[in-house]
Amino acid sequence: MSDTRYIFVTGGVTSSLGKGILASSLAKLLQARGYNVTIQKLDPYINIDPGTLNPYEHGECFVTEDGAETDLDLGHYERFLNEATSQANNVTTGRIYQSVISKERKGDYLGKTVQIIPHITDEIKRRIKILGSKGKYDIVITEIGGTVGDIESLPYIESVRQLKWELGSKALVIHLTLVPYLSATGELKTKPTQHSVKQLLEEGVQPDILVLRTEHNIETSVREKVALFCNVSIDAVVQSVNVPTIYEVPLKMLEEKLDITVLKKLGLPINEKIDLASWNDFLKRLKNPVKTVEIGLVGKYVELHDAYKSIAEALVHAGAENRAKVNINWIHSEDINNNNYVELLSKLNGIIVAPGFGHRGMKGKILTAKYARENNIPYFGICLGMQVAVIEFARNVLNLEEADSTEMSPKTPHPVIDLMEQQKGITDYGGTMRLGAYECRIVESNSNTCKAYNKLTIHERHRHRYEFNDAYREKFIEAGMIPVGINPETDLVEIIEIPNHRWFVGVQFHPEYRSTVLNPHPLFVDFIKNALQQ
Repeated sequence: MSDTRYIFVTGGVTSSLGKGILASSLAKLLQARGYNVTIQKLDPYINIDPGTLNPYEHGECFVTEDGAETDLDLGHYERFLNEATSQANNVTTGRIYQSVISKERKGDYLGKTVQIIPHITDEIKRRIKILGSKGKYDIVITEIGGTVGDIESLPYIESVRQLKWELGSKALVIHLTLVPYLSATGELKTKPTQHSVKQLLEEGVQPDILVLRTEHNIETSVREKVALFCNVSIDAVVQSVNVPTIYEVPLKMLEEKLDITVLKKLGLPINEKIDLASWNDFLKRLKNPVKTVEIGLVGKYVELHDAYKSIAEALVHAGAENRAKVNINWIHSEDINNNNYVELLSKLNGIIVAPGFGHRGMKGKILTAKYARENNIPYFGICLGMQVAVIEFARNVLNLEEADSTEMSPKTPHPVIDLMEQQKGITDYGGTMRLGAYECRIVESNSNTCKAYNKLTIHERHRHRYEFNDAYREKFIEAGMIPVGINPETDLVEIIEIPNHRWFVGVQFHPEYRSTVLNPHPLFVDFIKNALQQ
């Protein structure tokens, strides 16, 4: 049996308390004390993955190196730990049931009645233990989505109950709850936490550590009360107060000795030396900027900032690297029109046109690309943002008036963005997608892209269906939009630039997925550097 330890993070009272940030922060501290740690997310919804979910429902869909479409919390795990996640780090109820039903159809259960216990819970337990069984990790942290008491999460809590029983001292449960502040009486109230723990106990699980989310510091007397009512030791009642940036949470958890409490309970040696030097260095730069830069983020889901979570965080990392505070101006692409685009865009030092699917807001994005191109404003087109730049250039420079993507206009006479031949005729949404990491060769050594990466071969993650149409490549080159990055296997265009523009880069891939605190993405860093000179 593997010697891996397992930590389960559950949430109570309300959703969005920050289980993902808590799990990432604890993992960061354990990593800084010398342990190999990974985090996985169990999502109770029945979708197979978040790939087909509207971003308004669940924020962005994060893509791993191996092409899994996953929950946005995996982005936090990677940004904090600086380690890649994979398909095994995100499990949904849809996947669990799909797997069990397919085994039942193949006769694997030998005629037994297939039930939630043991069949569904066994499959959940198997998925939880996959990462630990490979022997690569000392500790696996499993975040369980949703809130205790939800009907959807019952099988997961039951699986945790069984695993705690099977693993003994090698497993522990951290329960994150809310301690609200009533301004009318000036009190912090512990009753919601008590109810939440009671609910967890009814489901057979005793939490080992409680983390209390709060807007005010919690006095010892309140901690003692929670410890008494919830059967946990006083040193296992930890507060998590609101902080200006999520990247301060590990330091707050360090002050609360959360990592030490965890290691003691898991019977693991505590390495007194903790290596957080580069993390602290990043925080110092983040909190002490010497310049400010205004960046426009143009997209169609801007009302929900989580829809562009990785881009927003990549801008934070790149800002810190440049000792600059990045002010993101969230601009809805549907709000941009011929009458207001100059007013909306003229105050910006740099513009990002964000990824997305579908034609909503396309006119505004095309106007944005035109304005940035004509006014020499640093432009960063990501995925659809690159395709928008190509369409705009085709219409206004190549004079191909109705040029478009066949995604937006299937009958366009100039399909400058199109499906590849082998993709046509496939109706399954996931079947035509290019997902996960692909190689790209940078073919122009004096390009901004090459200067940013400082190398000629890169690997980046994709999540798109439509490609630059090669039939138009020569026309674009002659007119001054140059393909500077090419996929060596398919010869597909991955990166375009306009050399006579100060910084105009469009990429088919999603560089934001690879930006971490300790490795800010070079394209974002270079984009901000050029925007600062604007």
